Amino acid sequence: MGKGQNLYEEAKKLIPGGTQLLSKRPEQFLPEFWPSYYEKAKGCEIWDLDGNKYIDMSYMGIGACTLGYADDDVDNAVIDCIRKANMTTLNCPEEITLAKKLIELHPWAEMVRYARGGGDAMSIAVRIARAATGKDIILFSGYHGWHDWYLSANLADDKALDGQLLPGLNPDGVARGMKGTSYPFFYDNKEQFLELVKKYEGKIGGVVLEAVRNMEPEPDFFEVIEKETIRMNIPLIVDEVSSGFRLNTGGAHLVIGLHPDIAVFAKGMSNGYAMAAIIGKEKYMDAAQDTFISSTYWTERIGPTAALVTIDKMLKYRVQDHMIECGKKIQKGWNELADKYNLDIHVGSLYPLSHFDMKDKPLVYKTLFTQEMLKKGFLATNSYYACFAHKDEHINAYLTACDEVFSFFAKIKGSPEKYLEGPVCQSGFKRLA
Repeated sequence: MGKGQNLYEEAKKLIPGGTQLLSKRPEQFLPEFWPSYYEKAKGCEIWDLDGNKYIDMSYMGIGACTLGYADDDVDNAVIDCIRKANMTTLNCPEEITLAKKLIELHPWAEMVRYARGGGDAMSIAVRIARAATGKDIILFSGYHGWHDWYLSANLADDKALDGQLLPGLNPDGVARGMKGTSYPFFYDNKEQFLELVKKYEGKIGGVVLEAVRNMEPEPDFFEVIEKETIRMNIPLIVDEVSSGFRLNTGGAHLVIGLHPDIAVFAKGMSNGYAMAAIIGKEKYMDAAQDTFISSTYWTERIGPTAALVTIDKMLKYRVQDHMIECGKKIQKGWNELADKYNLDIHVGSLYPLSHFDMKDKPLVYKTLFTQEMLKKGFLATNSYYACFAHKDEHINAYLTACDEVFSFFAKIKGSPEKYLEGPVCQSGFKRLA
């Protein structure tokens, strides 16, 4: 037990749920042994509270640090911003510059609103849709955050959201009166979507969709959704919180041929500084003036400043091409090692957001993989989020370590549990003891 593990035990007594983000819970990685807290980080290297250095080949700040930790260009702009004052009674001009930049990258959009987190931004987009249409029901596919509009789907069926990426989301605290205001459908299931349209025709205020998931949809899936939203004169809201700024500088929808009315960005657009944007067509976005959407810290200066520098750097260095190439090398490496050691695994997802699963006992093997890779100096799980700071030497060292761990897996087939030094990691949302 190091300082980080001991501090987390203290945190669970003081902070309900241990941390502010489910995806950062040690229980999601390696219960009892995950370092939990960091002292400093640079590029793709991170030091824990005991001074141990790791190469981060896992989530890179849960997908927020697309350029890498403590990027000099972004940080210097932020430091300059702080020296000039981050918050005043007046507005920061960077809001306008960023709005122009986002519309330049997305010529279909005409107006922009800001928040500082993905969940908040998605909630704003849904509020705008309901305000613009005067209708309550939202149809959605995928995972879209923690807010009431989304969790209310589980008021009617407590497992409604289980297939939408994250199981176990409890709607306790969501007003029962919101039952029947949000309904999920599965990605690439146009029949299910059309059934919901038929059932709630005339009451639907918008459709929410993740731009991409772990699969390629049928060619007409997007076409059907776009056709129906146009026919019903309601907005199609595309959630780009995770996918945005991964495949190109802007929205993945521009690459895959999806045509939204509203798109939502956060995470990778500002390299670890809090920033989110809701962009869209004026016919819908202007309704933000008819409903109260307002927050003091949505006007601070650091977020827009960081976003502008991050976006400019992405354009200058073609950062997305680098992240895609990194992901290709990682997925190729996983597949080759699985073949080498005759392991039954599934490898997939977007290249910059790569993922693998052992088909037998996936959580046990995920925990064991994390345990063994940590010993070799890597923060690693069964997902790899690429960043600009990942270079060939990091990828080669990582795959060499993976070779050793996959070889170990081949020798212990059928009984991986015996080699765990702590509990199996959790999947989805669970209450902590």
